[in-house]
Amino acid sequence: MPPACPNAAVRILLIEDETELALDLCDLLRAEGYVVAGVASSGPQALALFQDCPVDLVLCDIGIQGPWDGIETVTRLGAGCRVPVIYLSASADRSIRERAIQTLPSAYLLKPVTPDSLRVAIELALALHRPGSQVARSSARPAGEAVALGPEPILRLGATVFIRQNCQFVRVRLADILLLQADNNHTLLITAGHKYALRLYLSHVLDRLASHQLVRVHQSHAVNIDHIQSFTNQELHVTGYTVPMGRQYRDDFLRRFNY
Repeated sequence: MPPACPNAAVRILLIEDETELALDLCDLLRAEGYVVAGVASSGPQALALFQDCPVDLVLCDIGIQGPWDGIETVTRLGAGCRVPVIYLSASADRSIRERAIQTLPSAYLLKPVTPDSLRVAIELALALHRPGSQVARSSARPAGEAVALGPEPILRLGATVFIRQNCQFVRVRLADILLLQADNNHTLLITAGHKYALRLYLSHVLDRLASHQLVRVHQSHAVNIDHIQSFTNQELHVTGYTVPMGRQYRDDFLRRFNY
């Protein structure tokens, strides 16, 4: 009996919207003995596959079409902390590379990708993220800390919260939060300069933030009442954003005012 292929248990999620290239990459991965866990042509499709299927590595084209590019997709997947990510890109633009680096990828390959370069990138990524490796240990800790962080995505400290983003916690003042927007089972926490994707339902984010200034005004929106500029029975204007007002939330919203 021939020995089992050492790559047979490795499941790779491919995110690529060029059909011909996706087929070629699938053939190459399978020829190397890897399992193609799924092929997604858009960010939302990739998110659904990532949540539903066991994945050991993400191979993602940065230039995919749709609501999210490849970097935004990887950010929403929260993949960088858990599984290695390899980007494919037709662009050597520095600003794109700098955005990609923020998600801690294992490799960034310029198209056209050769079979040899992809093979080596995958082998190195898997080796470096193997339990016990230096990368696996360091990605579980913030810089300068010796204790691994827990899975909690939001840590509250007085008037400040720390939001887990790509293996580190980012400080956000509660007063700077403009609004929260539900996106399937993710929630976007929006400030004037940033959007933070949290893999939590809106109700869970509100519970963890525990701020009286944040009030739910719609099934998929909550706003910071300190940033409301105007409102009607149907919508609110919050520093650059228009947010719908849900009928079932209107009375609770109005009770926040003295009248």
